[in-house]
Amino acid sequence: MKNILYITLILISQIVNAQDKGSISGMIYADEIPVNGVVVKMIGTSKTIITDSLGSYKFENLASGKYKIQVSYIGKKNIQKTISIVENENFILDFNLEDDNNSLDEVVVTGTLKAVRRSESPVPVETYSPVFFKKNPTANIFEALQNVNGVRPQLNCNVCNTGDIHINGLEGPYTLVLIDGMPIVSGLSTVYGLSGIPNSLLERVEVVKGPASSLYGSEAVGGLINIITKNPNSAPVFSADGFTTSWGEANLDLGFKANVGKTASVLIGTNYFNYDNPIDNNGDNFTDVTLQERISVFQKWNFNRKSNKLFSLAGRYFYEDRWGGEMQWEKKYRGGDEVYGESIYTKRYELLGAYELPVAEKMLFSFSYTDHDQNSVYGNTKYLAQQKIGFGQLTWDKKLNNHDLLFGTAIRYNFYNDNTPATATTDENWIPSVFVQDEIKFNEKHTVLLGARYDYNDNHGSIFTPRFAYKFKATDNDIFRLNAGTGFRIVNLFTEEHAALTGSREVIVLENLKPEQSYNVNLNYLKKIYSENGNFIGIETSAWYTYFTNSIIPDYDTNPNQIIYKNLNGFAVTKGISSNMDMVFQNGLKLILGATYMDVSKTEDNIKTRQILTEKFSGTWAISYRLPKLFLDIDYTGNIYGPMRLPLLGELDPRKEYSPTWSIQNIQFTFNKFNNFEIYLGVKNLLNWTPNKGNPFIIARANDPFDKNVQYDPNGNAMVTPDNPYGLTFDPGYVYGPNQGIRSFFGLRYTLK
Repeated sequence: MKNILYITLILISQIVNAQDKGSISGMIYADEIPVNGVVVKMIGTSKTIITDSLGSYKFENLASGKYKIQVSYIGKKNIQKTISIVENENFILDFNLEDDNNSLDEVVVTGTLKAVRRSESPVPVETYSPVFFKKNPTANIFEALQNVNGVRPQLNCNVCNTGDIHINGLEGPYTLVLIDGMPIVSGLSTVYGLSGIPNSLLERVEVVKGPASSLYGSEAVGGLINIITKNPNSAPVFSADGFTTSWGEANLDLGFKANVGKTASVLIGTNYFNYDNPIDNNGDNFTDVTLQERISVFQKWNFNRKSNKLFSLAGRYFYEDRWGGEMQWEKKYRGGDEVYGESIYTKRYELLGAYELPVAEKMLFSFSYTDHDQNSVYGNTKYLAQQKIGFGQLTWDKKLNNHDLLFGTAIRYNFYNDNTPATATTDENWIPSVFVQDEIKFNEKHTVLLGARYDYNDNHGSIFTPRFAYKFKATDNDIFRLNAGTGFRIVNLFTEEHAALTGSREVIVLENLKPEQSYNVNLNYLKKIYSENGNFIGIETSAWYTYFTNSIIPDYDTNPNQIIYKNLNGFAVTKGISSNMDMVFQNGLKLILGATYMDVSKTEDNIKTRQILTEKFSGTWAISYRLPKLFLDIDYTGNIYGPMRLPLLGELDPRKEYSPTWSIQNIQFTFNKFNNFEIYLGVKNLLNWTPNKGNPFIIARANDPFDKNVQYDPNGNAMVTPDNPYGLTFDPGYVYGPNQGIRSFFGLRYTLK
């Protein structure tokens, strides 16, 4: 009898409690389409639901009270809503997902000169948002690219720390760097002008690996990097980002936005960097890191037209004063032979714009102009140069049935003059071009792109570059891309080879150099994996093969006192495989991993040799974890590079012929509890790695930089003497990585939207 009474009381209690229970249910949409696999979480509880094939979810048996519901989906913004339910209420709560600016399938323009979703582009384009670069804050774009797989910032001088960007093992002159699609970072600025682009203005960076000359002309042989700045209409009203390091570096980025009545909006960005703390940790009496002071001011206008057609103008002024050398160097020694120093003054003016013509057809005129003034001394060797580049391009975007056509014509003006014997007269030329592209979409699965470009150069005549691309979309989550094409590079040695400018080696040009030609094929596979619990894995793998004729590879080996330039009597090849993996987990963990294996070589007189300063393998990673209860983000970033062949000065040179495997690793902690503010701090180069480890010295003859005590034989070769036991001359070109060791940093960001 007691048991029957006990069971009856329990049943009555459950019925009474059930009357106080409610539910929350609804649908998740994106562009009015129900979405499967969305993670719906009740914050503060362990309740988590994954939407079904109809995009629906439901939480049941809820007591009266307030509930916070969060929905998460890869490529979409997280959304949170707080609601209150009363007893026995069945509450309907729907969500509409919006695209995330950091989506893995955002809009790209670089591959085809058209704005398309990344998954729809027949040309594989890698995109990197400001969020990616904030994981390891840097003072310029040059350093920021160190965590992009297959892309390596290469320092070319231990003293002045100038450098260029390598893509898949190819030297900097093979990489075209664009700002908003305009080729204004080229020639001299590939060496000096990559600094000072304000990070506060960065919308994203798009990277295309492989020749793109059919759309972009010369220099886009190895690939291109397009730095896309923010649209003033969508930029924050004000942003500030400043940090300092324990080495004494200070960097400040500021961004402002304003509306000028109803006619225009303007975005202003400034960058200031200062490092004025000479350090010589390796004890060679030379600065380990170049001292620098630079300022860059960028302004971008968007004009409102009644037709809603595009009209934008942008300009940048850049000034930099950098020097490196013996620790006792002062500006009074500039250009003399008493104390060695490398002092570089750089001034740049840039103007770029885009204007959509007021016609029914979609026609866009784009233009840019740069004026670069270089005043440099390397010890007592002066290098004074001026370069002007003007560029104009008209494109017509036309769709006919399943054909997406692009017609274009462009003209480029080059002016270059310097004080070197190689430029006896001013180099001035015009390069007119025409190009056409046809993207044919046969159906949802098969797309073909055909393209061709014709350029005429006064020095080299007609140049034709065709292009082919094929995209097979097996499923929404499996995409294959095949790309093939040719590229070309017009020769301009003295704006590209830093070693040719320093005076440490004699420059020998053996012949009238011909433009380089390349032939490339690239196979790309993209795989997306969505798990039932809302986790995501994206894998992208590429294999490439590029064959060069007329390659111009500086010869450091034949004579240690010379750099010899000539067209290769043979061929050069770069081939390899590269893979990127993106992983996003609902527990707050994100991983971006990359690995590249490549073989870069030249074959001349049937002898194959490995190209100098090119690694066989490399890897990058960015591991992030969010602790929401502590308002803390942790970012662990780094890279690793395999051995590279290095430029020795002769058989007696005691430095290593190959670099060791080396790695730069960093950690950052970001606290974001306060509205609009982020506080970040961390450590760079955790392993305290520097290239002098394992070497007796890095800079050859650092004790005699003007070679005053070097004795030469009748052939001009340095002789072995008691003062010079290895028979060397002064040379700062043995460099493959930064000399800067471990250091801490602290920074603050403020954003007002």
